[in-house]
Amino acid sequence: MGENGATALDPIVAGVPLSDLAAVNEVAPGPRSKRSAILDTAVTKFGADGFEATKWSTIADEVGIGQTALYHYFESKAHCLLTIIRLELAQSYQRFCRSSQIGSTTGEEIEAVLESVFDVSTKAIIQTRIVMANSDVLAAPRNSAREETERVACLELTREIENAWVQLFRRHYEQTGSEHDPVLVARAVLGLFNSVWRWYRPDGPLSLAKVSAFYRESARRIID
Repeated sequence: MGENGATALDPIVAGVPLSDLAAVNEVAPGPRSKRSAILDTAVTKFGADGFEATKWSTIADEVGIGQTALYHYFESKAHCLLTIIRLELAQSYQRFCRSSQIGSTTGEEIEAVLESVFDVSTKAIIQTRIVMANSDVLAAPRNSAREETERVACLELTREIENAWVQLFRRHYEQTGSEHDPVLVARAVLGLFNSVWRWYRPDGPLSLAKVSAFYRESARRIID
C-alpha cells in the first residue's frame, strides 16, 4: 500500500489516481469517434517525420476527415502531442507498477522492472521516442487550459515515475546495507534507458533483445 491507501496498481499522483490521469480530458469514444485514429496517425507521423515537420492538415488527410473536424478532438497539434506524451508516461508507469510486484526480494523486483523497460511494442517504442524528442514542450505553462491540463498531468507522471524507481532502490539498499544514493541511482538508470529510445529503431541492425541485454547489464553495474 502507498500513501492515501493506494495499492501499487492504483497509485496516487499528486492526489489524483493514475486511472484519472490516464483519462484526463477524455470522454468515452462513440462508435464513430476518430480520436484513436487521430492519435495513431499522429504517433506514426511524429515518430517518422518529427513533430515540427508534420502538418496538422496531413494528419486530417491521413485519417480521412476535414481539418476542422480535428478540433472536435484536439485544440491543436500541440494538444495532440501532449496527449500522446501523457498516455505513454501513464503506460510506462503502469508497466513499472505491474513488474515491481514480481519477485519475493527487492533484487528480483529490480530485475523484473529492468526487463519490463524493454518488453514493449513497436508502437510504444515510437511513442517513447516522441516523448524524448519533445520533452521541452513540458517546460513552460500553456495558454490553452486543455493543453495545460495535459502538461501538468505529464509532469506529475514524470515525477511519480522517478519516485517509484527511487523508492524501489531505497528499499533495496536498506535491505542490502548499501550506502548508494537511491535518487542518484534512479536518475542515472532512467537517463541510461531514456537514451536508448532517442536512437533505437525497430527496423535497425540491432535487435531489441540485444539492446535490452546490454543496457540491463549496464544498469546493474550502476545499481550495484
